[in-house]
Amino acid sequence: MKSEPPQSLRATCAIFAFILLPAEPTAAGAAQAQGVPPAFRVEFLHQFDQSMAKVIALAEAVPAGTYTRRPLPAVMPMAQMFAHIARFNYEYPARAMGISPPTGIDRDTLERVAEKAKVIALLRRSADHVRNSVRQMPDAQLERMTTLYGRRVPQWAVLFHLIAHMDDHLGQSIAYARVVGVVPPWSQ
Repeated sequence: MKSEPPQSLRATCAIFAFILLPAEPTAAGAAQAQGVPPAFRVEFLHQFDQSMAKVIALAEAVPAGTYTRRPLPAVMPMAQMFAHIARFNYEYPARAMGISPPTGIDRDTLERVAEKAKVIALLRRSADHVRNSVRQMPDAQLERMTTLYGRRVPQWAVLFHLIAHMDDHLGQSIAYARVVGVVPPWSQ
């Protein structure tokens, strides 16, 4: 039986399509400067918190003994997958928005963290960084154009990409967790 995606997912996809697709083609595929969508912060933080809560719940549910094992030979160990999510909570704001990570965070070494408690702490701290950055960011910065993967976009679009990245790896983590016998807590 085919199931419908949740209402919130359908709404988020509609928002992405409306906001990220230009109404008219632009020269060389470059985006035009756009104002910050109404209620952007509220919607972004809601979607971010929903996804981040699932990532953390899954990280907590996966047994510590499976953190360094690869669920399948060609994939990252669970610890690295969760640390990768945390890394990019710092990486996207730093790379495309000029927002430095807090003192003591070395983005290049985060994916080496393998201890369950440290990985979960890393996820929480990275989530706080994103939330605090978004809450403090002036609209003028969110509207400012930047380059992300060779494409010119307003900085608020970078934050949508951050959620898409996290959700992509959340899906992978769910599959990997099931391989080691863990049912996602919200599915029980």
